[in-house]
Amino acid sequence: MKIGLLPLYIKLYDDIGLDIRGTLEGFYDKIAGMFRDRGFTVLTSGFCRVRAEFEQAVRAFEGSGADALVTLHLAYSPSLESLDVLLGTDLPVIVLDTTMAEEFTQMQDPAMINCCHGIHGVMDMCSMLKQRGKPYAIAAGYYEGSDCVDRVCGLVRAAAAARSLSRQKVGLIGGSFPGMGDFAVDPLEMRRRFGVIIENVDGAALAEIGKEIPDEAVEAEIRSDRQRFDFSDNVDAEEYAMSVKSCLQVRELIARNGYTAFSVNFLNISGLVSMPFIEACKALERGTGYAGEGDGLTAAFTGALLSAYPETSFVEIFCPDWKNGTLFLSHMGEMNYRIADDRPVITRAGVNFTGGSQPYVGYSRMKSGKGVYVNISRGPEDYELLLASCEMQASGPDRFGSSMRGWMKPERLSTAGFLEALSRNGATHHSSFVYGATVEELEFFGRLLSMKTVTIR
Repeated sequence: MKIGLLPLYIKLYDDIGLDIRGTLEGFYDKIAGMFRDRGFTVLTSGFCRVRAEFEQAVRAFEGSGADALVTLHLAYSPSLESLDVLLGTDLPVIVLDTTMAEEFTQMQDPAMINCCHGIHGVMDMCSMLKQRGKPYAIAAGYYEGSDCVDRVCGLVRAAAAARSLSRQKVGLIGGSFPGMGDFAVDPLEMRRRFGVIIENVDGAALAEIGKEIPDEAVEAEIRSDRQRFDFSDNVDAEEYAMSVKSCLQVRELIARNGYTAFSVNFLNISGLVSMPFIEACKALERGTGYAGEGDGLTAAFTGALLSAYPETSFVEIFCPDWKNGTLFLSHMGEMNYRIADDRPVITRAGVNFTGGSQPYVGYSRMKSGKGVYVNISRGPEDYELLLASCEMQASGPDRFGSSMRGWMKPERLSTAGFLEALSRNGATHHSSFVYGATVEELEFFGRLLSMKTVTIR
């Protein structure tokens, strides 16, 4: 991901010959280095003082593919010099509100005032951004003594995910599960509202792809699976080869059509011989969005989130544990293998609902860790985003070896309170879990998409 690090300054100081540029340039370079150390590509510019300089810097960032603008006030900068440029860019704005000095006591060198007073420039600029309706986020603190730089990094990821949504192209195999209404959306509306393309896959065309998959490719995939996964005794070689071929069909379909996400209705695997559960897991692992039962809505948002948060997975709440305050998450056979707590075990699916060849699943358990439960629904007026900070529980002995499984604990809420809040707000029964994200980041994601966002606390 790329950050355009925008340095804000004031022309007055150059006009009066105030000699602090060298010191502040070193500070700017240090901040840029901190973002690079965290894995980001950082685009830099000369100090921006007047509108023309802001215009030149921001256009350069846009041309270089920045995912977000991170502003750094090196001194007070009058907001009207930068405002129109910030309003005119599609790049999300994230404000890093920090200074060179950690302490500013009565014993501080008074000369440091000129190097540490950018905060009122931040206030001027943010006031105007809010007044003009431009979404932005801010993280304040001493750059070496707080989490402000890490918070900015998280906000950049959220911004990148929001920008990715308009690039999502979702393929639906077999249409949607009959009668499931909560995730049913109008593809034309999704395209108008978010730029998301949702299209039905032609079963005949998918079947033709299957004829082109060579036996050698199937054998190579099976060899790879043997290295990566454990195999139960309940595996029939011929059946498994048929399952693998269906998985490779889907992989080729995604590549040919440029899909960033997909969904399969297990009741109508049109064009496939077997339900491709394992490919759904591998696709999520590669960063391709997925949701079950023909849910193009959740698949698209999962794909967008995966673009910035690789440990995102499609999930579904199955059963409440009222006593211990957790919820059992599962699905028939789909989970991002990046979040697997142990080596998946390949085995026959317990029940074949598909009408096709016996499907196979690589079962595993979701690893422990904190993250955000994310739900997208269609409200009475627009699409809505529902967020909750939760923690996936640590592994232990269980009796669910033939299930995708995870036990999620909501933060500060009982199971009953959490479920009430979900349904009070119209949550669908399909969701995503985003490891490593915070609600602050995903609230920003929602603001950038102009969505009503509710955080369950």
